Amino acid sequence: MRSASRAIAARLALPPERPAEDIPHSLVARERENPVSPRTVFSPYVRLFAVPGSPAFSFAGWLARLPMPILGLGAVLLVEGETGSYGLAGAVAGALALSSSLAGPQWARAMDRRGQGLILQIAFTGYLVFGVAFVAAVVLGAPQWSWFVLAALTGASGPNVGSVVRARWADALDADRRQTAFAFESVVDEVVFVIGPPLVTLLATLINPPVGFLTGVVIGFCGGTWLARLRDTEPAVEPAEAGSPRRRSALANLTVLLVAFVYLAVGTVFGAMDVVVVAYAEAEGAPAAAGLALAVYAGGSLVAGLVYGVLKLPGSLAARFIGCAVFFGVAAQLLFAVDSLVSLVAVGFVAGLAIAPVLVSGMSLVESRVPRSALTEALTWVVTGLTLGVTAGSALAGAGVDAWGAETAFAVPAVAAALAAVLALAGAPLLLRAGPARPEDVADSGEPAAEALSGRPSAGES
Repeated sequence: MRSASRAIAARLALPPERPAEDIPHSLVARERENPVSPRTVFSPYVRLFAVPGSPAFSFAGWLARLPMPILGLGAVLLVEGETGSYGLAGAVAGALALSSSLAGPQWARAMDRRGQGLILQIAFTGYLVFGVAFVAAVVLGAPQWSWFVLAALTGASGPNVGSVVRARWADALDADRRQTAFAFESVVDEVVFVIGPPLVTLLATLINPPVGFLTGVVIGFCGGTWLARLRDTEPAVEPAEAGSPRRRSALANLTVLLVAFVYLAVGTVFGAMDVVVVAYAEAEGAPAAAGLALAVYAGGSLVAGLVYGVLKLPGSLAARFIGCAVFFGVAAQLLFAVDSLVSLVAVGFVAGLAIAPVLVSGMSLVESRVPRSALTEALTWVVTGLTLGVTAGSALAGAGVDAWGAETAFAVPAVAAALAAVLALAGAPLLLRAGPARPEDVADSGEPAAEALSGRPSAGES
């Protein structure tokens, strides 16, 4: 009995202190023994900015993207303030988003062929001119058809800057660090959506609705023209060989097409949330709370994006994307439980945790399966799916609020999120079968290597 007690005590006793000479010199061994600190966890993000010029192009890209939530929500607040109709406001915001989604791939295709700098300068000049003209038309009471025309021209003048910045990262980094860079840019997107909605809501409600929209236009113009001047980090244009066939659209790539369809449903959630949250906050007698609720929704995504970017997850890029899409669809069903502003904020944060993973995994998957000469266009097409979804979501949610009331209209984003999960699962056999487009991506993607190493596209891919 005494010997058994001594054995148990020996097992529970702390080990003797290790002599200094026995401390392992191996870096791997030391990392295993030391607790993980925040500096260690987030050091991959710090190392990204060792790339020459990356702080400048990333920050300029952030400024150019800040209008993303400001213009859509700003148009809703501006038009609803002038007319009192959420249906009309959602339709005008939808026209802005629709034109942006249709023109975005064409700007991106031009950048792949002509270079980013020239095209960005042309685009953002029109962006400033048409944005100011749109506000003037609404405020001065011009015919409502002109609102739609000018909103559409404003949206069509804005290239997808997120794809431009991601193309610069992809040009500068190896495959192992691209997921971290894409996750960082997803976090940047979420910071935009954390700052943008409260900013435009406060400017519109406390000062004047036109001020919110115009602030977004001016900030976007400044960021876009700055990015255009950063030529040193601009990806080189790959000239077409004489006699070579005309380049096919990146949309002919099966992976791009499938991810774009999933993002169409994801974007519907985003567009619907903008309209329904604004309407719900107003119905509860606290219109300024809409910006806070949308910021918390984006904040959940920001947290998830930071964590996702440093994780080493099992499975292929395709499997991760499918899993993230299902998680996104399930998490959004919590919106059916919203019955107060407090519950809206809580549910929004939890549902927001699913946003960044589905966006980062989809972008990483597309990036691995298209040639570098079509990368900006391919990334823009999947973002176009998001933007088209925002268009549909804004219109559907606006009609839903007018017909059912704000609380019941939360069904629009919840059902759209479920559709995103269903579309990902339906496309799973095709996504899992294909492989990466570039041989250097095979080791890091976990994808089948046969097609990539042979230089042949997979079935259905270009």
